[in-house]
Amino acid sequence: MNTSANYPSFLGFDYVELWVGNAKQAASFYKTRLGFSVFAYQGLETGSRTWTSYALRQGDVTLVLSSALPPGNKEFNEHLARHGDAVKDIAFRVTSCELTYEQAIAAGAVSIQSPQKYTDDHGQIVLATIKTVGDTTHTFVERSGNSKTFLPGFVAINDPDPLEQVLASVGGRSLDHIGLNISEGEMEPLVEWYERVLGFHRFFSIDDSIVHTKFSGLKSIVMADSSERIKIPLIEPASGIRKGQVEEFLEYHGGAGAQHFAIRTDDILASSQALHERGVETLKVPSAYYPRLREFLQVANIELPEDIDVFAQYDIMMDFDENGYLLQTFTKPMSDRPTAFFEFLQRRTFNGFGANNFRAIFEAIEQEQERRGNLR
Repeated sequence: MNTSANYPSFLGFDYVELWVGNAKQAASFYKTRLGFSVFAYQGLETGSRTWTSYALRQGDVTLVLSSALPPGNKEFNEHLARHGDAVKDIAFRVTSCELTYEQAIAAGAVSIQSPQKYTDDHGQIVLATIKTVGDTTHTFVERSGNSKTFLPGFVAINDPDPLEQVLASVGGRSLDHIGLNISEGEMEPLVEWYERVLGFHRFFSIDDSIVHTKFSGLKSIVMADSSERIKIPLIEPASGIRKGQVEEFLEYHGGAGAQHFAIRTDDILASSQALHERGVETLKVPSAYYPRLREFLQVANIELPEDIDVFAQYDIMMDFDENGYLLQTFTKPMSDRPTAFFEFLQRRTFNGFGANNFRAIFEAIEQEQERRGNLR
């Protein structure tokens, strides 16, 4: 097993790539609704004859939206038919791409692309890709020098979107974590894979004794690199009376994959207001949640600078311990398939994952499942 003592350093998430049916339209959605800005592009105009991609950024969060150009791209067409618009690649910034790749392959990883070097007048990028769960991949990205190139083949986009002058900034700062949903029984093998192949460790875990309703439940183990800059919750359904939210994702996604992106913000109230003004639909928190929260805070003798009535207005939930607290809100799925969604969160000296909110989150999701006819 790889350990942090002998494994190259991970520097954090580099980007997340989604394969989508129409990259141009998807980029417009992520700009106007979620507040991202396009900063790089590849397509026919840049000499790319096979792919078109838009690179978007909000704070340090980078998304790449890609579509195949020729109609006969078998891999892309099968991925789109099976998963819909979905995450294809979760890329990590590393200190040494070649060493990270070599150790991963030696530990049993399946190679998609061996290390490739790309050099311009200002620096070098080294890329390599391995397979992870389902059809998802991990790319290792090593950047050196002062190159402004995002990825090979991309050109910088410097034209500001006129809507940025009209719409309030969402204020996302960094990618806190990405949740991967997997089938029941796959948890321990995948945990062992992240430990052995990438040298990650178990950061946090919770099971269905805590995360459940009368209908369903889940188990989760959060994997993290040695610096804990990268966190990936692995989420597995627990057998219930009815179909839970994880099973619903697996059914409509066509198997395991990335379910949610958690973006950190310094001011969740401002972020929530901006999302609301941009027309983003958020998950409706059950009405009984906020009276219970007031009771908990009173017993714990905690006074908040924020107003709980405003939390209720924007469907913001709170978890806390003796060290601090977490504020979080969730969007509804980003596509017609009830699959991937976004979480926006603010941490105040709190490193947990909102365990005390999980039941309320489940109840909120089950309300939406009922509307979709999928709670059965």
